[in-house]
Amino acid sequence: MASESGESNMDREMILADFQACTGIDNIAEAITLLELNNWDLVAAINGVIPQENGILQSNFSSEASQSTMFGPPNQSEAADAAAGGAVPPPSSSSSSSSPASSSTSAFCPVNPASRHIVEHQPRMLNFRVEYRQRTIELVLEEGSTVGEIKQILEADLGIPVSKMQLKGWKSGDVSDSTVMRSLHLPKNNSLYVLTPDIAPTASTSKNSDLQESLNQNFLLVISHREAQRDYSLNFPGTRTIQEVKRNISDLTNIPVRHQQWDGWPASASDDSMTLAVSGISYPCHHLSVCRRSSPANSQEPTEECADVHMVSDSEGDDFEDASEFGVDDSEMFGMGSSTACRKSPMMPENSENEADALQHFTAEFSSRYGETHPMFFVGTLEAASQEAFYGKARDRKLLAIYLHNDDSVLSNVFCSQMMCADSIVSYLSQNFITWAWDVTKEANKARLLTMCTRHFGSVVTQTIRTYKTDQFPLLLIVMGKRTSNEVLNVIQGNTTVDELMMRLMGAMEIFTAQQQEDIKDEDEREARETVKREQDEAYRVSLEADRKKREAQEKEEAEQVRQERMKKEQEDEKEAIRLSLEHALPPEPDEDSAEQISKLRIRTPSGEFLERRFLGSCKLQVLFDFVASKGYPFEEFKLLTTFPRKNITQMDSGSTLLETKLFPQETLFLEAKE
Repeated sequence: MASESGESNMDREMILADFQACTGIDNIAEAITLLELNNWDLVAAINGVIPQENGILQSNFSSEASQSTMFGPPNQSEAADAAAGGAVPPPSSSSSSSSPASSSTSAFCPVNPASRHIVEHQPRMLNFRVEYRQRTIELVLEEGSTVGEIKQILEADLGIPVSKMQLKGWKSGDVSDSTVMRSLHLPKNNSLYVLTPDIAPTASTSKNSDLQESLNQNFLLVISHREAQRDYSLNFPGTRTIQEVKRNISDLTNIPVRHQQWDGWPASASDDSMTLAVSGISYPCHHLSVCRRSSPANSQEPTEECADVHMVSDSEGDDFEDASEFGVDDSEMFGMGSSTACRKSPMMPENSENEADALQHFTAEFSSRYGETHPMFFVGTLEAASQEAFYGKARDRKLLAIYLHNDDSVLSNVFCSQMMCADSIVSYLSQNFITWAWDVTKEANKARLLTMCTRHFGSVVTQTIRTYKTDQFPLLLIVMGKRTSNEVLNVIQGNTTVDELMMRLMGAMEIFTAQQQEDIKDEDEREARETVKREQDEAYRVSLEADRKKREAQEKEEAEQVRQERMKKEQEDEKEAIRLSLEHALPPEPDEDSAEQISKLRIRTPSGEFLERRFLGSCKLQVLFDFVASKGYPFEEFKLLTTFPRKNITQMDSGSTLLETKLFPQETLFLEAKE
């Protein structure tokens, strides 16, 4: 499956997106590095990050360490070979370090409490080969352990305080002591090394610096596949183990690790768990060759019975051994024992009125049988699951995976434990699918499912499900929502492998992604049109509001102007009335030849005009003020001044006469507006 060197950037972008979706690695640089180490081989890269006991081959170290720790469910092909009389290699034994974690290395996987026919799902165990200067320590811990627990075990073995210990070699970089190893997505076998910069090396550790340098180097392995007459040039870090190299070659050549025959490894590379840095290979480049080891078993055609139950690819074979080695009959391994060994409770109660309650029971029973690592099943009706998957925003839509379980099928146990519980499958389903499940073991539940499928997907899907026989279950239906109807893209039967299941899921995702991009484009265009319409409506509303405010302001201004004009006119009318009343109240102007004393006054207005009038000398100043006011210069707004000396007459007593104020016989005055 390795990508060719001429693969387009678009293909590599798709591989990178699929790789990140499967592994959950958000760091693009790290994801590209891992893909380049595997020559852009998607499956090899996924197995390198999240290897499954059922999905990749295990080398000698893997089989030895895993057998010394726990035995998973048997390989179906080997179990079938054993049933047909074929020979299966017995498990080999190995010893681990005397650390506390190695006390469980001889634990055998017990029979599932729900059935004596099925091997119980145990916590995933991880093997660690830790190198420190001249020492090598092998540990076996549960995946749920923390990095700090490894350091505590090493502290007991090496006598080095945890505070002075640096544990290196993690693929994701440095990690904290509280990090749970499950979150690192580690392979089954791992190589680490300890650094103690605060502890000075002794003479006996003179080679340690060379080892650390080798661990930090990259080795170019030129591997010749003799049968295909093809060479692979692969870069590996010094921390990579021989076992991991063989796994990657298994993915490239389709030769299982147990069938690989190598030439070119140095004599010092006697253990597959050794890192390349200490294996003795040449730096920076080393040449190797590989071919398929000839075996009489490979030339034999599988029997019909073997073909019926063979579901696990050769690359998964090393994880399973002959069931007879553990005192378990082949029929018991595949759930075909007597009726007295049936499971304690069904996956789903019969005739359950509430679908949500039935699915909660299904999820709980699935977890009790196969462990907590499984897809997150949607708890709700099929209609609700369809709504969740198909009817949100285009960017948020997902495929709907409908898992149909049947306890009467011999394939159900292996499919659930090996396929549905594989980390890569669980991760991929969780990120890209809404997974809904149903148990069709009971006829009443099957009839209810067919009714639901007819209502939501039509009679074609219902008839398709009817055509599958019991031994073809379980089924995984991949459904994609469309504008007018829902389409079943794929029906995956129980006789498949992890690699095939992953490829079919990814194939469905490619079809869905293409449709989703069209939907996103249409949705974006529709939203753009709606946005433009909303903006136009808003602009029109704003324009109307502005016009309304402008009209109101104009009307208000006009009303104010009318009011001001009316007030001004009223004031002018009032002033005119006052002026006329003053004018009528003035005493008559005396004649020039009058016998009385007459004062002739000449008054200069602000406009430059002169007002002239004769007054009796005995007239009061008030008469003078009234005369000036009758001419439009009221006493409140103007003041009357003499020329020389300058005096403000308006501040004098209005009851004084002109004679008393010396405005006699004649005088020139001027008006000035008050400030």
